[in-house]
Amino acid sequence: MMSPKMLERALSARRAAQFSGEGDEDDGDDESKTRKHISPLIRATNYFTRTGYLYPCLILSISLLLVYSLIIHSRNLVCVSDPISRFRFFGYGELESDFGSLGVPWCRSKHGKTVEWTSKDLLRGLEEFVPIYETRPIKNNMYGMGFDHSFGLWFIAQWLKPDLMIESGAFKGHSTWVLRQAMPDKPIVSLSPRHPEKYLKKGPAYVDGNCTYFAGKNFVDFGSLDWQSVIKKHGIEDLNRVLVFFDDHQNELKRLKQALKAGFRHLVFEDNYDTGTGDHYSFRQICDQYYIRGGGHSCFKDSDEARIRSRRKEFWEKAMDVEDLCGPGETWWGVRGQMRDDFNHSNKAITYAEHIKNSRFVESVLDVYWELPPVAGPSLTHQTRYDPARASSPIVEDGRFGLFQRLGLNRLEASVFNGYTQMVYLQVSEQKS
Repeated sequence: MMSPKMLERALSARRAAQFSGEGDEDDGDDESKTRKHISPLIRATNYFTRTGYLYPCLILSISLLLVYSLIIHSRNLVCVSDPISRFRFFGYGELESDFGSLGVPWCRSKHGKTVEWTSKDLLRGLEEFVPIYETRPIKNNMYGMGFDHSFGLWFIAQWLKPDLMIESGAFKGHSTWVLRQAMPDKPIVSLSPRHPEKYLKKGPAYVDGNCTYFAGKNFVDFGSLDWQSVIKKHGIEDLNRVLVFFDDHQNELKRLKQALKAGFRHLVFEDNYDTGTGDHYSFRQICDQYYIRGGGHSCFKDSDEARIRSRRKEFWEKAMDVEDLCGPGETWWGVRGQMRDDFNHSNKAITYAEHIKNSRFVESVLDVYWELPPVAGPSLTHQTRYDPARASSPIVEDGRFGLFQRLGLNRLEASVFNGYTQMVYLQVSEQKS
């Protein structure tokens, strides 16, 4: 158990560099990208708000921001009648101003390697994917992937160009359809307890003609399938040419070990839930450690973190306060000190020592860790679900409505942006003995 003194330690910001070519990472100079872009006016406004001088803050922020808005009027800003923009306008919580205070852990890879693609590649991908997404067969994919993760899966698959794609968890078949759009001629193996064709009786679903289904009566769990036989059947000689996608709400540490045993190297996990949330143990939870920048939490109700969390919970549906985050004995790792699995049907209390051990193991096999950023800022997408202070900078940042419009994102229903859960891409390899 961590001592109160250790739990109360200050939190630091996560690393800024997410893409190669966007700046070198330096552990000594770690600072969040979002904090670098906060204007002095907003910093001053947030300071007065947090210190309790609310009315002077309002007067100061309104006056200064009116002048500021005139200066940058040429940019395509969203009108302050929008509720989220109004939060920012009155200085009561710049959308990402608490990013460094709350912290966001970034799993550490063995050699500091990162992804090959850049933010410009993501923008080009968005321009291509929006019209593809508009043709999706399942328009209302409630309880399934929204736009952000659909784009992320499509982009990663198209970039890696695998010879075989594997998915664990298919639901109605939307993710199968996304993979097919990325790689029209490559085989897919799909594992799902219920066959997507069953959903066709009630409404839209997708069943792929070039997909081998281990579903329904033929379902086999990912960890139990004879992958050597499957790989041989599809003529795959290089396992580096295989992409595995997990959307099955299982303990991600368990899935990582199973994937390593099978020899797979490229993995995507759809629901990389934040600490204190979700129905399974995730990499973000595993990597939320005091020794990682942005990791660790305080369970004291009078701490700075507690005050920040309490305020942000008023605005964001999935924001966590310390009562949600912390369990018995001030445990905060996983979900209130638990390692959850199997759609929350299995809840196992773990010690902090076990939690550290899990993190060290992940670091020992991790070559690349990359979380998909939100596609666009909340004032553009009108999402209210995830807290921007616990996510990396969006691809299209708030205030860039012109770009949002040019990409065609404004044509999509607001509901498709409300399912972001930090989808993550991993490149892994076995520990060297």
